[in-house]
Amino acid sequence: MADWEMIELHRNSGNWGKVVEEIVRIEKRIFPKHESLAKSFEDEVKKKNSGLLYSQIGGEVAGYVMYSWPSSLYASITKLAVKENYRRQGHGEALLKAAIEKCKTRNIHRISLHVDPSRIAAMNLYKKLGFQVDSLVECYYSSDRNAYRMFMDFGAD
Repeated sequence: MADWEMIELHRNSGNWGKVVEEIVRIEKRIFPKHESLAKSFEDEVKKKNSGLLYSQIGGEVAGYVMYSWPSSLYASITKLAVKENYRRQGHGEALLKAAIEKCKTRNIHRISLHVDPSRIAAMNLYKKLGFQVDSLVECYYSSDRNAYRMFMDFGAD
């Protein structure tokens, strides 16, 4: 990967607006309208039990991962996206690993996520990092698009 840095977005960051704006543009480009959080992205990131990490190259956001911990027992990866020109360079894997580590610091027992079965690269990445398919969720994305619910368990320490 080229020179890049991973940054955690904080609500009081001086560049909050610029980064959120850039991520919303990525969100709109990558995800279909009904899957995109573009309209509510800022509200989602401001939620108390959520976090966002992004990778930056030369001042440009290359990708991001959003996660939340709805309870003390589990966390969820809610979004993972990498701009097309930065894909297949390890950004998605690095972002996902960092989000997993952030979630682990909360002593959770399980991380879950949903993925479109047709997104083979995403499925392979999740499996590579230890996620397992739990079940097929019919009509998750739309009436004709299902999702796999995947999970990763951690032993109670």
